[in-house]
Amino acid sequence: MKLDERSWKIMQKHLGYTDEEMKTFKEDPKNEDVLSKSSALMNKTIVVTVVDSHGCNSQHKVGDKFYFDGSGNLLTKLCPNRICIYALNSIAGLIFASNELFYAGIHPNEMRFKRAGCFDVGLNCGGWGHIVMELRVEDRSQPR
Repeated sequence: MKLDERSWKIMQKHLGYTDEEMKTFKEDPKNEDVLSKSSALMNKTIVVTVVDSHGCNSQHKVGDKFYFDGSGNLLTKLCPNRICIYALNSIAGLIFASNELFYAGIHPNEMRFKRAGCFDVGLNCGGWGHIVMELRVEDRSQPR
């Protein structure tokens, strides 16, 4: 889909680009492709659910959920008060992969490997605890 000049101007303002930077940005065809699909992605919520937990120092339990908008921004008001940085770090790749699939026209829930674990290996392997999380993408209209 071809973007109109108004959309480009909105993006330029959003990113704080100079006219010269915006010229460079517009010259890369992938940017127009991604932007043309971004409004549909903004109607999605990325939900990461803890599916296994033992010995977690941050007290993450099975069923805890972390919510992100379609771009991968953490929706803090929907999340637990405390979130382990190592849990967030381990799911960054999954969120990136879900966006790439979406831009390629594949529903992110079709991802084959949609689980990740924190890097703490757990007590039996010399660590403290370990959690496993699973990603899914929902339409914003779905109840939580």
